[in-house]
Amino acid sequence: MHNSSFFHARRIFLGLTTAFSLFLFTGCDEVKIIDLTPSTLAENPSQIYTFSMRATPKSSAIVSGSITPLVIVAGKNYQMKPSALGQDIYEFEYPLPPGTTKLAYYYLVNFQVESSGIVTPREAYTPVRTLDIVGRYVLSLEVNRGPVGAKVSVLGRGFTPQDVVYFDSTPARTVFESPNALGVFVPAVEPNRNYRVSIGGANGNSPVGTFRVDSGTVSVMPTSLSLRGGQIQTLTFTLPNAAPPGGLLLDITTDVPESVIMPEVLVPEGQVSVTINVQGGRPGSGSLFLKGYDTGELTIPVSVQ
Repeated sequence: MHNSSFFHARRIFLGLTTAFSLFLFTGCDEVKIIDLTPSTLAENPSQIYTFSMRATPKSSAIVSGSITPLVIVAGKNYQMKPSALGQDIYEFEYPLPPGTTKLAYYYLVNFQVESSGIVTPREAYTPVRTLDIVGRYVLSLEVNRGPVGAKVSVLGRGFTPQDVVYFDSTPARTVFESPNALGVFVPAVEPNRNYRVSIGGANGNSPVGTFRVDSGTVSVMPTSLSLRGGQIQTLTFTLPNAAPPGGLLLDITTDVPESVIMPEVLVPEGQVSVTINVQGGRPGSGSLFLKGYDTGELTIPVSVQ
């Protein structure tokens, strides 16, 4: 009976001792760790990326000079060095393996605590975090407003021929000029309002900024077309002002595509008008439509005999 009580008390004591030891050897309450590494970093030619953190002592019992900060990346430990950015800030320059776009990491800080002349090792750590390396990033829109059809540039890095620029959810005609630049023709959207511009492609979606689509006017001569099959007639589009740099695209659609044969309409940069040839195809009647101008849509009736 006495032996049973003794062993029961001993088991409780050992349990409390174990719990106290676990508390003693975890120091999250004694060192505050702040992750200073952004969750997303732009790809750079050197393929070297900086992990940065702040480890601030919160207890006077911590032995001076005992703090050893580590960053654990892909299961490997790397000791961090003091940063020139400020006190208690540490950094590590990590060379990224080729083709890597995502890294898992966390921070571990080893230190010692002195109490009643006894020095005890402890540690503090953070949860596992994820770092994304982005191959494409956007610097800016060349301009932030313009009329429908105007060509503007998006500047950045890591663009591909598959990238498409969107005005809200409307895709714009996008021209791949280089990995650092995309040419974009403002789509035929409702004028006199702002649109959120973004890029979508193989590298995901990236916000670009806000673009104001201004209203514009254009006149056309003649105001209607009557053709025979195979006949050619000219159509002239005139702007009130010279076309902006890159030209002005008049994105014309039709409800009788088999009856109308015509080229793309682009008013050259610095010009106020452009004349194109329209050829009659199969017999039919319908219209040409130019959105985003005048009252919202310019309509040109077409009849092919």
